[in-house]
Amino acid sequence: MKKVVKFGGSSLASAEQFRKVGEIIHAEKERRYVVPSAPGKRYSGDTKVTDMLYDCYNSASANGDISGKIKAIQARYQEIIDGLGLELSLDEQFAEIKEKFEEGVGSDYAASRGEFLNGIVMAAYLGYEFVDAAEVIRFDEDGVFDSETTNDLMRARLETAECAVIPGFYGAMPDGSIKTFSRGGSDITGSIVARAVHADLYENWTDVSGFLVTDPHIVPNPETIETITYRELRELSYMGATVLHADAIFPLRQEGIPINIKNTNRPQDPGTLIVESTCRQPKFTITGVAGKKGFCAINIEKDQMNSEIGFGRKVLQVFEENGISFEHVPSGIDTFTVIVHQSEFMEKEQRVISGLHRAVHPDTLDLESDLALIAVVGRGMRAQRGTAARIFAALSHAHINVKMIDQGSSELNIIIGVRNEDFENAVKAIYDIFVLTHL
Repeated sequence: MKKVVKFGGSSLASAEQFRKVGEIIHAEKERRYVVPSAPGKRYSGDTKVTDMLYDCYNSASANGDISGKIKAIQARYQEIIDGLGLELSLDEQFAEIKEKFEEGVGSDYAASRGEFLNGIVMAAYLGYEFVDAAEVIRFDEDGVFDSETTNDLMRARLETAECAVIPGFYGAMPDGSIKTFSRGGSDITGSIVARAVHADLYENWTDVSGFLVTDPHIVPNPETIETITYRELRELSYMGATVLHADAIFPLRQEGIPINIKNTNRPQDPGTLIVESTCRQPKFTITGVAGKKGFCAINIEKDQMNSEIGFGRKVLQVFEENGISFEHVPSGIDTFTVIVHQSEFMEKEQRVISGLHRAVHPDTLDLESDLALIAVVGRGMRAQRGTAARIFAALSHAHINVKMIDQGSSELNIIIGVRNEDFENAVKAIYDIFVLTHL
């Protein structure tokens, strides 16, 4: 059995955290491939190493003296090295980093050094082989991740490595220059490694014990999701639930590799298992509740619109021409509503309105602003009668007016629109009716 394990920045912020990680890795010999992030915050108010590197590079770009900033970054690593009792020097690496910063090598290179250096420390601590991600992760000439070339390079390189540390977050362009993924991209590296080695499991270790049923800032101490499918995760992530980088899902889904979200500080917790499909029944009817504020609805009414061929295309084409993507399009026989991000829409609203009048000649057209969308997601909803009725009863009991309802044919999720000011109470009401009443 092969496991790929990725550890986030909070899991590697200090020597104490490194020791926890070492115990976790050595507890199971199957944990053969390790993907580290850069050191995160050691305490509230601390600075992440990646932010220190950005700051240092910006100073170098402004022709400032960066000697002090380089020393401060090196001190963070030296603290970990000394705390672990390692005989390891990073002087050579930091001399090269200082030189390249002063040459203006690029901010991607600067940001990547946090993971690069942490990978060297991790490999020395574990006694694993160090594999520079720049050797095995490729982007094309346009800076787009080249998944197939990367898969071939990674697979060939790791076939000869029984146990290895591969730093997260970055790879290389065809000319060898460093290119990073978006922030949080170490999750993506972990999934790339898992795909290449045909891992049986990808463990993503962080500072929470898995995905929560809803936002803990809204509902105190919400339940943890035991098992979630990729499709459910996609729905919840899109609506704001974040523990895992969204782009990390696709390489694993291609191979059917499950992901286990685990807590470095509570390794005994089972965490959340993310799978392609499962026979396991969810603990509750719903898997999760997530949402976002800041939407608006453009409501179009026109008699006989259902018999007007191309009506929907004409409406959406107006939004496309104005560079606005839509979120949902609930409709009736004579009504058609387009839900969009309010911040994107506001500066172009009059152009869109006039464009709609020219394109479809509506009888009436009105706007409704300051809406929040809530996604109630769960594979268990398919087999359960009356799910929608329970949602709306809970919202009614909480004196919340529902502005919009949208449900896909998969019965995997129900999208509800409410006013921004009702958002938190709506989430609480839905959580209460499906979770608290069943505990």
